[in-house]
Amino acid sequence: MGVVMKRAIYIFSNGQLKREGNTLVLLTDEEKKVIPVEVVEEIRVFSELTLNKRLLGFLTQKRIPLHFFNRYGYYIGTYYPREYLNSGLIILRQAEHFLRHEWRMELARAFVYGAIANMLFVLRTYASRGKELREQIEAVEDQLSKLSEARSPAELMAIEGHARDIYYGAFDIITENPDFSFETRTRRPPANRMNALISFGNTLLYVTALSEIYRTHLDPRIGYLHQTNERSFTLNLDLAEVFKPLLVDRVIFALINRKELGTDDFREELGGIYLKERGMRRFIEAYEKRLAETVMHKKLGRKVSYRRLIRLECYKLYRHFLHEEPYFPYVRTR
Repeated sequence: MGVVMKRAIYIFSNGQLKREGNTLVLLTDEEKKVIPVEVVEEIRVFSELTLNKRLLGFLTQKRIPLHFFNRYGYYIGTYYPREYLNSGLIILRQAEHFLRHEWRMELARAFVYGAIANMLFVLRTYASRGKELREQIEAVEDQLSKLSEARSPAELMAIEGHARDIYYGAFDIITENPDFSFETRTRRPPANRMNALISFGNTLLYVTALSEIYRTHLDPRIGYLHQTNERSFTLNLDLAEVFKPLLVDRVIFALINRKELGTDDFREELGGIYLKERGMRRFIEAYEKRLAETVMHKKLGRKVSYRRLIRLECYKLYRHFLHEEPYFPYVRTR
């Protein structure tokens, strides 16, 4: 029997999600759709959905997180099934690494290093294709050299923010499409189409990282670069920083350069620009394809998917907390 490939299920239709026997069923006004539970890794809901305790118990039994988004594509919360892999020892070690300033800084610095190094990989990739990006590459390299000077996570965040501003300044050169001009980074609400794409893509990645953490011994509530305070989860935000350039940004460039998204995939509402459902679906399709793409993993000596790479980052953190091997972030070099 072949291996069943699990995947994220996206729901855009209003209706009811329920359990029937040992499977999931989505009931809408138009149809009854059966979803074999064996293929489900996580569920992402963008619609008005009715569910009950029996369904939640089933999802807990099958260890399937349920993530909710509002109509603008913003993440609003997760039904996080009971942690079945959490280790008391690892949670204590995570807390210890947060409370000891020098240990926290070691991890926070590593996350920022990974983020900036992967920004540089993206810039160099497009420079090799004829884009004039020398100025941006040198400026981002300068920010990378300042990491050792930071004395707090806030200072590291500032360096990462400066590097990202420079990096975002290259987006118009890479896309050469006035319909998607960057101008400046705006979040809530996104001021233009490029910002809408960045915000939506980052949200998808935050949730992907959360789902991968769920399947390890780590606790997602303890982060190191992002402040652990009122937020429910922060470790997924730390991990996402490393992969944003490789996953979100590369998907954006591909969609724009291949003209798979256009101005009619967006709407203006409440002073901001947002993806329509059709645009969200196109982005999600490209994003999931990117997650499934494989790259060579030097240490394993074989190719692994980007989704698997995120899980492997979790395992690297696990070994770090146990003082088995210092954490070094994944950096794409070729």
